Order: sequence, then C-alpha cells, then structure tokens
Amino acid sequence: MEGGSENGGSECAHQEKGPDTLSTGEPKKAPLSVSTIQVNPCQRGNPILKEIRNVPWEFVEGIVPDYILGSHCVALFLSLRYFNLHPDYIHDRLKALGSGTKLRVLLVLIDQKDPHHALNKLMRICILSELTLMLAWNNLEAGKILETYKLYENKPPDMIMEKAGTHVHEKIIEALTTVKSVSKTDATTLLGVFGSLENILEASIDDLSSCPGFGPHKASRLHKVLTENFKRL
Repeated sequence: MEGGSENGGSECAHQEKGPDTLSTGEPKKAPLSVSTIQVNPCQRGNPILKEIRNVPWEFVEGIVPDYILGSHCVALFLSLRYFNLHPDYIHDRLKALGSGTKLRVLLVLIDQKDPHHALNKLMRICILSELTLMLAWNNLEAGKILETYKLYENKPPDMIMEKAGTHVHEKIIEALTTVKSVSKTDATTLLGVFGSLENILEASIDDLSSCPGFGPHKASRLHKVLTENFKRL
C-alpha cells in the first residue's frame, strides 16, 4: 500500500475486495465505471477501504491516482508517517498525476504525534500544486471523506453549502454544532440527508451512522444529546 500507515510497501499480501471487485479478486481494467470509486491496486491492503461502506468501489488497473471519485475528482492517499520517511514520494506522485483534473484531493492520515511541522510542509505543497488538502485522524474518517466526495458528486451546490440568509437553517446549524465533534459540514450533511430538524431528532443511531462523516461513536454521541439534552429552538 503506497503512502500507507502500516508498512509503507507497494502492496499488501491480503486484498480487500469492494462490492464490485471481480470474483477472482483481480483488478478490473478501463473503461471506468461512473457508479463506483475506482481504486488503484497499489492501495490493496489499505485499511481505509474497509470503512467505505455506503458506496461501491473496485480495483482498476492503469489509473494514476489512488482513487478516482468522479469524472472531475481524484485523490491521492498519504499517511503522515510515510511522508516523514519518504518526503520525495508525494512529489513523484504529483508529477505522474499531472494537472488535467478539475479537483485533486490529497487525503492525509494523521498517524503520528506532533504533526504540525509535517502538515506545514504538506500545506505548502498543496498550495503550490493547487491541491485540496483533507485531513483524517483515523481510518474511519478517511473512508468517510472518500465516500462523501463520491456521494455528493452530482449533488447541487446548495446540498453542501450553508444556506446564507435562512435564519432557521442557521439556528439549526448552530445548535447541532454545539455537540462535540459535530462540525458545520456535519450539520449541513444532516440537514441535506434528513431534510428537517424533526427528522434528525427522530433518526436512529444507525440512521445517523449512515451519513457521510459519521461513525458509530459520533452518531451515538449526537443521538444521546438529541434524545436527552436537546432543547428545541
């Protein structure tokens, strides 16, 4: 798994298969499917693949990025530990990737203490290379980030942008973000998925966990607040 958090090798012996991987376990070849996340075989063994549960994914030979998330969006994966051991790796990958894709994401797994110095270097690389830097603090968050890009691929902008000027909407966002670990993006996602505060209040833990960016821990915490301590506006 290149850029991975385990051994940093080019490939792991054990292959994780996505919903649409060939039954033989061999990667498919182009043409690419627009309905799945396309995964570079070098990511075989990356534990974040286990966390991609709400959209199908498949290994595809011959692609340059680690993940193709849509017709205009690709992603490279990099663990911070691997970056510190192999600082030239990301430069080689970016050179091979080129600049032909509209949205290029660098997904970084924070897997070491005191990451600030390395992150400053990566931020500079992203600015100069016109990359979108996304940070994940564990494998679950990394998988959910990839899911979110795919799930919102064909959604209108207002599904993922704050509705400026809507007082009620702003109040709901403000209330939801008082819950620990729930960000503005999370709150906007909840409104986009469930449509109203009433539906969010009635959602089960499983319903909340299925939302992009939410795992069981965050969903349980939010559900507890909504059912026990939440004060209606």
